[in-house]
Amino acid sequence: MNPGFDAGEIAQLKKECEEEGQNYVLVLDEQELSDSGEYFQFQFIGKTEDGKEVIYDAAIFTLELHYNSMILDEAEKRVGAIHKDFVPIEQRGGDYVINPKADELIEEFIMEMEDDDEMKVSEFLNIDKDFEFGIGLEVAINVEEIFPEVIEDFIKEFNAGTFELDKDRYSFKQDIAGE
Repeated sequence: MNPGFDAGEIAQLKKECEEEGQNYVLVLDEQELSDSGEYFQFQFIGKTEDGKEVIYDAAIFTLELHYNSMILDEAEKRVGAIHKDFVPIEQRGGDYVINPKADELIEEFIMEMEDDDEMKVSEFLNIDKDFEFGIGLEVAINVEEIFPEVIEDFIKEFNAGTFELDKDRYSFKQDIAGE
């Protein structure tokens, strides 16, 4: 059985939320991103479609962070098509030898895509009912920063069934090398 549906786990999370004085508890495994205010992982109590209590394990991030990730992924794909030995930044090990030309090309592709307004993203909410602990949520919202009130408002609206996504599509400009 999925432990996120267990009454004991739910009671424990309720207790932790009460101790924290908020309707969620942060999961502290992505400290660097959390420190930026662009991303937080947290858990909260909600209900399933059939009314059973469950723990939701949520990752919430700014739409701009999502945009930056998507545009970097696309630039890396383009570089990989040119430089067959290229390894995406997230997959590089300690023994990876940097190819400065390939890394410069990433920046060029990013700037080109931004200049052409090629990449656009919109808010989204993904629900993973097969998550290993409760139900997983992945949420991107168009705010400049994620802070406690944003998380609390999201939870209230999500649990009330009133959370609505902005379907408009947005693009952002990156600050490459301090430009």
